[in-house]
Amino acid sequence: MDNKPNNNIPIVAKEYRLYFFLLVFCFALWGLLNNMNDTLVPAFAKIFMIKAVDSSLVQVAFYGAYAVLAMPAAFIIKKYSYRVGVLVGLGFYMVGAFGYVPAALLQNYNLFLVSIFVLACGLSVLETTCNPFVLSLGAQETSVRRLNFAQAFNPVGSIAGLFLAKYLILANLNPADLDARMAMSADELAAIRHTELFWICVPYIGLIFVAVILWLIFFKSKLNEKDARTAMTVPEAFKKLFSKPRYYWGVFTQFFYVGVQVAVWTWTIKYIMTTEHIVEHEAVDYFIISMVLFIIFRYVCVYLMKYFVPAKMMAVFAIAGIVCCLGTIYLPASVSIWCLIAISGCMSLMFPTIYGIALRNLGPEVKFGAAGLIMAILGGAVVPPVMGWLVDSGALNFLISGFSVEEASIRTAYYFPIVCFAIVLIYSLAFRNVKD
Repeated sequence: MDNKPNNNIPIVAKEYRLYFFLLVFCFALWGLLNNMNDTLVPAFAKIFMIKAVDSSLVQVAFYGAYAVLAMPAAFIIKKYSYRVGVLVGLGFYMVGAFGYVPAALLQNYNLFLVSIFVLACGLSVLETTCNPFVLSLGAQETSVRRLNFAQAFNPVGSIAGLFLAKYLILANLNPADLDARMAMSADELAAIRHTELFWICVPYIGLIFVAVILWLIFFKSKLNEKDARTAMTVPEAFKKLFSKPRYYWGVFTQFFYVGVQVAVWTWTIKYIMTTEHIVEHEAVDYFIISMVLFIIFRYVCVYLMKYFVPAKMMAVFAIAGIVCCLGTIYLPASVSIWCLIAISGCMSLMFPTIYGIALRNLGPEVKFGAAGLIMAILGGAVVPPVMGWLVDSGALNFLISGFSVEEASIRTAYYFPIVCFAIVLIYSLAFRNVKD
C-alpha cells in the first residue's frame, strides 16, 4: 500500500465549508461540556460529601449515555439526514441542561445524575452525527486530517469550559472542608449547598441560549447536504462492519482511549491538589495548561499528517504517553505535575485518528460504524471509577514509596492509563500502513 499522504487535496471541499464552520461550533460545544463535567466530580464530592468513587458516577452518567443513544442516532441519520441528527442532539442537550434547575432546588445528587445523563444523550447524538458528517465533507484521502482539524476546535471549547468552571463553579465553592461541614447544622449546610448548586447551574443554563441559536441555524439552513440515507439494511451493515478487523479493533481501542482521556482529566485536579496542597480553583489552572498543550499538539499533528502516516504518529504518541504516566507516578511533584500535563499533549491526536482509521473506506455503512465508535465512549464511564477505586483504596500503594498514603494513592492510580496507552500502541502498529 502506498503510505504517502496527499498534500494537494484540500482538507475541506469549498462547497462544504459553511457546513464545516457550523459543525465546528458543535465540536466546541461538547468539548466545553465534557471538561466542565470533569470539574463536577470534585465539586459534587465536596458539596454532597461523598467519596471519590461515588462522585465519579458523574462520569458514569455522562459517558454511559453515549452507549445508549449512539445507535438510535445512527438510525436517525440513516432514515433522515445528518442535519436532523444535529437538531435532535441539540434538543436533548437543552432538556438535560434545564434539568439542573430542579436538581439544584431539591439539592438532589441523583437528579443531577439523571439530568447529566439526558444532556449527554444529546452529545452522543451530536458526536454520532457530526464526526461522519465531517468525514463526508471532502475527499476520502484527507478524511483523517479533516476530522483532526475539526476536532482541534473541541479543546478550544474545553478551555472555555474550564474557565467557566474555574470562575463560576469552583471559585464559588465554600472553603469549608468535610469536617467543618459535618459539624454544621442542617440549615447551615443547606444554605451553603444552595449557593454552590446555583453557580453550578449558571453556565449550563446560559449555554442553552447558545444551543438555541445553533438549532435555529441548522433548522433554517438551505445548504445542500450529502444524502445520509442508505438502502443497506442494518444486518448487512453490521455484517460488513464486523468483517473488518480495522473497524472492530478500532471500537475496542477507542473504548480504552476515551477511558484514559476522561480518567486522566477527571483526576488531574485531585492530583494537583494532593501534591501541591492547593484548593480546587487554583488547581484548575494546571488543568487549563494541559488543555492548551492539547490544542497546540492537535494543530501540530494536523500539519504533520501532511507528511507522516497518522497511525505511525499515534504509535509514537502512545509510547510518549506511557513514559509520561511513569513520570507522573514516580518523579517528585515539581516534575511529576508537568509529566501529568504532558499526557494531554500525547492524547491530542488519538480520538480522531482512531476514528478516521476505523471508518476509512466503509461506504454507506459508515453511519452505523460511527455509532459503534461513539458507543465506545462508554470507556469514559468505566475507567474513571476504576481509578476512583484505586484512589480510595490505595490498592497499588505497595508499588511506590516515599510519599504519604493519600499522595501514593493518587499517583499509583495512573498505572491504569499505562494499560490504555499500550492498547492504543498495539492498534497503531497493527494498522500503521493506513494513510490519510
